[in-house]
Amino acid sequence: MKWVVKIGGSLFPEFAMKLAQRLVGRNVLIICGGGKLANQIRVYHKKINFSPTAGHNSAILCMDILGILMADKVNNMEAVKSLEEVNKVSKSGKLPVLLPSMLLEELDPLEHSWGVTSDSISLYISQLLNAKLLIATDVDGIYTHNPSKDGAQLIKEISAKKLLDFGETSLDESFAELLLEYKTSSYVVNGKHPERVLSILDGQSSISTFIGGY
Repeated sequence: MKWVVKIGGSLFPEFAMKLAQRLVGRNVLIICGGGKLANQIRVYHKKINFSPTAGHNSAILCMDILGILMADKVNNMEAVKSLEEVNKVSKSGKLPVLLPSMLLEELDPLEHSWGVTSDSISLYISQLLNAKLLIATDVDGIYTHNPSKDGAQLIKEISAKKLLDFGETSLDESFAELLLEYKTSSYVVNGKHPERVLSILDGQSSISTFIGGY
């Protein structure tokens, strides 16, 4: 597997499905974010204060749900539950989308907290597959500050070390730490523009942020 492409829940359903359809036939594994389903669990958590493990596992199940729904609507996309199935489905010419709950329950590699989301999970799985990681979200990449505020500028390249103290971004709190631990890198790109994703997969430049694990 050459690439893991995490499709953020913020792109679901229309943008997520359009992007996935463009990726069929490529050597890519899709992982879905939990989207509004996972965000609703956060809302419940603030009211009821679930245990870290309950919140963690429930949010991962939201990733499963969006993966199932994606596979139902995207032609030649198939939901899988193991890394063995990933390779089998990819070799058949279909686009695999991983439902990660069973794999993560078995391996349980990451901290159970709201600081670990589908971003860090996708990074971990990309390491298992020795694959590159691209995170497709609803913004162009990492900005100097909140992109909704005036003067925010897109950062084309940043080190994971700098990102550690960068404050709020579109990525989860643990992502930069894991990049440094794994000594790897990642791209963040706007999935509303599939051509940008395809350019990066093809080794070409595009509007995005490259995060180096240094």
